[in-house]
Amino acid sequence: MAGARFAGRRALVSGASRGIGAAAVERLAAEGADVVAVARTWERHDHLDGNLKEVVEGARRYGTTVEAIMADLASPESRAGLVGRAAEALGGPIDLLINNAAAAMYQPLVDYPSKRSHLTFEVNVHAPLDLAQQAIPAMVERGEGWIVNVSSATANLRPGPPFHLPPPGSHMAVYGASKAALNRLTNGLGAELYGTGVRVNTVEPRFGVLTEGAAELVGDKFEADVFESMEEMVEGMLVLCDCAPDLTGGVRVSLDLLEERDITALGLDARPREGAGR
Repeated sequence: MAGARFAGRRALVSGASRGIGAAAVERLAAEGADVVAVARTWERHDHLDGNLKEVVEGARRYGTTVEAIMADLASPESRAGLVGRAAEALGGPIDLLINNAAAAMYQPLVDYPSKRSHLTFEVNVHAPLDLAQQAIPAMVERGEGWIVNVSSATANLRPGPPFHLPPPGSHMAVYGASKAALNRLTNGLGAELYGTGVRVNTVEPRFGVLTEGAAELVGDKFEADVFESMEEMVEGMLVLCDCAPDLTGGVRVSLDLLEERDITALGLDARPREGAGR
């Protein structure tokens, strides 16, 4: 085992078959946590690389318990009781809930399909709130818990006119609106739960992380160096998985968290990265 920062902790990570979710599963396992990874499918995806089977089997090399649960977070029926199932798989209540699963479909607003907007909000807003509500009672009973919602800078309003919108411009507005709603829910939960020991925060990259999905959507429109590394994003996330009770209810930027604390991001195996500059 590379580290023991989260030894004895039990975590649930949604959207764990690739990208930020898969990276979080590996890093938590490398740091000693037992983890349930959640995604829709076990071995395949329609068009993106990565799958839950590879993530779980890879994370098990660190010697902790890593299990998978298949669930479609767009479906209230599929996610019903999900936190309880995860607790049963790990032998105890969940300490860390990372709501990472997201639906992102970019196209002009003037003819944006209602079905797509409903799906976006179901996955990006209703599902995180649902899973948080499932996890909170046991966290409050124990007097501590950490909920981290993965957000996005697309939630921020763009000043204008004139409007200077990075690609794909206004086509991100439904996705951004869902993340703005997630930020507001985070703030509300943080306020309600303050004093119970349960911390609720969102974390977002300063600009973006070049995940498989991001590369397909916008990766060819920007230089690679505008994106932060996966390791930096996950390191910022882990700050919020281990923060004090008074750090709650906020929207945090991953690189800002690292700079404020003078933290250099470790590798996903919890070991120093060669040539890492932060």
